[in-house]
Amino acid sequence: MSDTSAHPDDPHYVNRTGWLRAAVLGANDGIVSVSSLVVGVAAADPTPRAVMIAGIAGLVAGAMSMAAGEYVSVSSQSDTERADIKREKVALAEMPEEEFAELVEIYRERGLSQATATKVAQELTDKDALAAHIRDELGLSEVHTANPLQAALASGATFTVAAAIPVLAAFFAPASAIIPTVLIVTVFALAALGALGATAGGAPLLPATLRVVTWGVLAMAITAAIGWLFGVSV
Repeated sequence: MSDTSAHPDDPHYVNRTGWLRAAVLGANDGIVSVSSLVVGVAAADPTPRAVMIAGIAGLVAGAMSMAAGEYVSVSSQSDTERADIKREKVALAEMPEEEFAELVEIYRERGLSQATATKVAQELTDKDALAAHIRDELGLSEVHTANPLQAALASGATFTVAAAIPVLAAFFAPASAIIPTVLIVTVFALAALGALGATAGGAPLLPATLRVVTWGVLAMAITAAIGWLFGVSV
């Protein structure tokens, strides 16, 4: 399958989805989880040493967990994609006529006439039959193909950077003001993440920002509520 683009100087935003999803997920989790951890520890023991130890431990453990989780999950997706591609190779070798008819039917269902669908299928089959089936039957392309290492690095790196924000906020805040400082900084960090994600993905700014802030604050509120119900600081 070719790597060329019809827009070499103006690539589509969808080309970024492989790493952008993992990056936003890692950053969002880093901000929310470590902020919740720092606030919970500060509520129980507001000494700077205890808060910093908890924050740094959460940062390191979370970054490793996010990177490993992304690598494992995306590797599973990649394995499934390779298995389907292998099946297509076998099918093309053993029953090319049936596979050709299947390709024609796919193009007919997309609105082409029988004659046009047959011509398109024939020309694409002559060029690269496997690529045609991977793209149009399986729905795969270079843009959407799973890349485990890319996802792991993006998620782990953004988790680390984002998680450092509440940790630094707690470090510079007075001991008596750690909780409000971290909460305020967290809300601003979530807003910045939403805006950056929207800009990188070419999405409307306000809806994306509100979505990230709303769900992040909701997650922290639920965490705090659970702690309050059970009489512990979470």
